[in-house]
Amino acid sequence: MKTRGISILLVDDHPVVRQGYRRVLEHQDDFRVVAEADNAANAYREFKSHTPDVVVMDISMPGASGLEAIRNIRARDADARILVFSMHSEAAQVKAAFSAGASGFVTKGSEPAELIAAIRSVARGEPAMSDDVARVLALESLVPTRSALDQLGEREIEILRQLAAGNTKEQIAANLNLSTKTVQNYHYLIKAKTGLRTDAQLVRLAVECGLANL
Repeated sequence: MKTRGISILLVDDHPVVRQGYRRVLEHQDDFRVVAEADNAANAYREFKSHTPDVVVMDISMPGASGLEAIRNIRARDADARILVFSMHSEAAQVKAAFSAGASGFVTKGSEPAELIAAIRSVARGEPAMSDDVARVLALESLVPTRSALDQLGEREIEILRQLAAGNTKEQIAANLNLSTKTVQNYHYLIKAKTGLRTDAQLVRLAVECGLANL
């Protein structure tokens, strides 16, 4: 009798990327991609509808990022198993993802076999990281880089990312279901914690740390 296998929700804002990785995943007899999503809000909606065994989540998406989606999904289901699948491997972003509730982190530069093995590990309730992410965190523990992002919480990192993407405080508030006043307070705290005075300096920091592209 064939087993049910591992059901997967695939979240990425690029349709071609989702299509490619869907083919890779469904080539495994025990994997089933039961739904796809292209943003944080749809990811939460599809999770509620399908309750997949594993969510494979990019964190760089328009609007609210994967960090917000992870937080919302884990708030609904504390046992949700979420594997971040990102082109970024900066220590600050990796730590923010785990802080938000991710179960694992694999970079898109990894071999497909690493992604497949990580999904199986996360489905078993075990943490998983690709080799390059493990090296980044190991190096960070031995020789801390003292990034300005280390001073920020995961919500502050998310707001910094959106500021750097050019979103207004009103847009950020709508994306994150916060009041504009709360976003303004976070904006002030980000500047205070990083020691930066202008939004241009914040954008430069976000670019240097891989949160945004020029």
